[in-house]
Amino acid sequence: MKIAFVTLGCKLNYAETSTYERGFVAAGLEPVGWRDGADVFLVNTCTVTETAGKKCRSEIRKLHRLNPAAPIIVTGCYAEMKPGEVGAIEGVSRVFRSGEKGAVVSGTLAILGLSHSAAAGLSPQAASAMKPAAEGDSPAAARGGIFEAYSSGERTRSFLKVQDGCDNFCRYCTVPYARGRSRNIPVCEAVRQAGEIAAKGIHEIVLTGVNTGDFGRTSGESFLDLLKALNEVEGIDRYRISSIEPNLLTEEIIDWIASGTKFQPHFHIPLQVGCDELLAAMGRKYTTQQFSSRIDYIRKAMEGPGKPLVFFGIDVMVGLPGETPELFEKTRSFLERLHPAYIHIFPYSKRPGTPAAIMPGQVPQEVKSQRAAVLEQLCARLHSEFVAANRGIRETVLWESREKDGTMGGYTGNYIRLSRPYDPSRVNTMEEVLI
Repeated sequence: MKIAFVTLGCKLNYAETSTYERGFVAAGLEPVGWRDGADVFLVNTCTVTETAGKKCRSEIRKLHRLNPAAPIIVTGCYAEMKPGEVGAIEGVSRVFRSGEKGAVVSGTLAILGLSHSAAAGLSPQAASAMKPAAEGDSPAAARGGIFEAYSSGERTRSFLKVQDGCDNFCRYCTVPYARGRSRNIPVCEAVRQAGEIAAKGIHEIVLTGVNTGDFGRTSGESFLDLLKALNEVEGIDRYRISSIEPNLLTEEIIDWIASGTKFQPHFHIPLQVGCDELLAAMGRKYTTQQFSSRIDYIRKAMEGPGKPLVFFGIDVMVGLPGETPELFEKTRSFLERLHPAYIHIFPYSKRPGTPAAIMPGQVPQEVKSQRAAVLEQLCARLHSEFVAANRGIRETVLWESREKDGTMGGYTGNYIRLSRPYDPSRVNTMEEVLI
């Protein structure tokens, strides 16, 4: 039987879908593209914004129109938060809680008329967890446990999930309700999975989680303990940290990374808004001064003559409740001073049940769009300046697969995309180049 996967949302979802896929392959199913005659579809959903929810519903309806006879299995954050709403969409056969690999795999096999025992590695406990999600089920926050996952669909890079959940409860965010409290896999398990990834010939691992830097809540270990242990795994040449809160990126961590490790000069750090008034109103745990000081510390520790500049990707939301034109200008000018390599821009989306949804000062959608456009222009300029500032510096690139134009692309350690004529012998190899 053939199964197709549709994944929406973050890299965490992609890691989990890839892990589901390995479970189905072990059970004898063949993964195919969603257009390629699948007997069953699995949709891993997102609900971080209103647009994400609409996209999930649209994708499910599209799959049902494509093949009305194929069961559609839905899991992920949208299924966690609104199982009744998801289950009412035409074509949906079963809704499963996010992160229950055993339930998703064995439950899907049962729908297809296959025995769950066909799925290699499923324990009796997992096989018995086949019940679908329903309104009133205990949320992820109350259940605990962690779904271990890593992606394996790319030859060059894998996303390794080391942490899940969040304890911050920022006033605009539903993630703690969908993903639960902060928890993590032990360091020894992360090392074991990194070894599995290395055995597949993959050279780069991106550490991912909901609040990755909060690693250690479950096991009593520290994030630095994790980084040091992973650095010793043979076969993995490069690591990146997908996202880390500025208050959790300590000077000790920065100094160790800068001392000469496999961790690259590439940091993805959520700012969310560049003014102290809204940072406090939204429950963020730092000020703009603390944020900029952390950026300055990293640059001082890791940059220098002949060295690549550090790539900073910064998450920013526009249109949070109470964001006046003056406060937006504070954010814009703060980003101008920080001079990151890239800005990930998200218009604020009102999420039911969050404190921000009922705060005064809601910003009209057209104003959000205008402010996003302003920051997109700033991002384009800053990224061009970052690339230009790295010209003439030697860096190592990990070459990937062929592009449509006959070239091949790859990223430097500090996340600059380079290209060269396609050469199959260079795919998944590291090469030092002059930018």
